[in-house]
Amino acid sequence: MGDKMVVVKLRPDAAVTFDRERLDQLYAELGRSGADDVISKAMEELAVRLAKVGNAHKKGDFPQVQKSARSMIAISDQIGMVTLARVAGAVNELAQSGDYVALAACVSRLVRIGENSLLAIWDHQGASL
Repeated sequence: MGDKMVVVKLRPDAAVTFDRERLDQLYAELGRSGADDVISKAMEELAVRLAKVGNAHKKGDFPQVQKSARSMIAISDQIGMVTLARVAGAVNELAQSGDYVALAACVSRLVRIGENSLLAIWDHQGASL
């Protein structure tokens, strides 16, 4: 092979699921304007929490990783982001387990799932306009 090395960064595809019925329920309960406000605020908070999880993980601040992940679960559930809530739960559990290799992998997955979930919700909102 020689002395040439190729470095490849893998970025697996991260499919997401969200509960459309939960979103429809929000629209039915709050009306278009109210539901849009709730969803927009939730998405902003999720983006902030996603950054907090990543930064806390880089610093080795595992209690903050847990706190941010737990809040992501509640926010995700509110707007029907099923996959994101599940992965945030796994990050929360791994942050207390001491399995730092698995935690690093799961935090990376959480970031991918978080980004894809936010895009999926934006697409859903755009389709319902």
